[in-house]
Amino acid sequence: MPKILELVDSSRPAFDERPYRPVRTTVWLPESAGRHPVVLISHGTGGQADHLAWLASALNASGIAALGVDHHGNNGREPYRADGFARQWERPRDLSFALDQLLESEISERIDGQRVGAAGFSLGGYTVAALLGARIDPDVLLGIYEGRVPDQPMPEYPDLLDELRASITDPDRWLDGAGDSWHDDRVRAGFLMAPSILGLLDLTSVAGIDRPVEIRWGEADDNTAPPENALRYLELIPGAHGRPVGEGIGHYEFIHPDGDGAAICAEAGAEAVAFFRDQL
Repeated sequence: MPKILELVDSSRPAFDERPYRPVRTTVWLPESAGRHPVVLISHGTGGQADHLAWLASALNASGIAALGVDHHGNNGREPYRADGFARQWERPRDLSFALDQLLESEISERIDGQRVGAAGFSLGGYTVAALLGARIDPDVLLGIYEGRVPDQPMPEYPDLLDELRASITDPDRWLDGAGDSWHDDRVRAGFLMAPSILGLLDLTSVAGIDRPVEIRWGEADDNTAPPENALRYLELIPGAHGRPVGEGIGHYEFIHPDGDGAAICAEAGAEAVAFFRDQL
């Protein structure tokens, strides 16, 4: 059974009435004894860590631990918050914080902090890229806020931009940290599934990623269109490898392991295991 840890990052405020940012963390540990490599897992926007439990189970079966976070304000376990959806750069910080906490706990006897990978779906794919060095371009975010840069409504939060414009009084202050690097040098490799928001990133930072990266996507994905996302990540990241998982496969099959996505998740899980066993 996975372990649930209700962590709190006192260095960052919450987006609700709580004083500090909650970092609810799920840890999946292999049954075998000893210290295992660990893969950090990031869910898609509005999702939750256990949407990728199928991946954690595949990793555990091969002797790799997994750590997933429910990103505050952007997960299905708590009310959606505009800041939780828009401040994407908080996500890589969540995973680095959770890893720090685990390495200072009794769980440190079960995970090897020198053998760390990361895997993510959709916005979680961006999160992995950020841990590897990708940075958001704050000028693009400011342009969207000011209406100079066109942006499509987010299906999970169609009123997001209106709420942000009504609530943000100081855009420059709100963007503090957006363009910073949240690179975590402990992360040695990344597995991106249907990654998103390439258009919000500083492309030179994406091209500067120097760790092994694998990318998977559905050719029929109309949520994070591959030509503007997965294929661009693949083109920009030096040495990255990737392939489509199916001509008729859309976006959400990656989180439906018991339904339409069963075959896709099984295949992606096996390929992720092989990738991380080789890299970690």
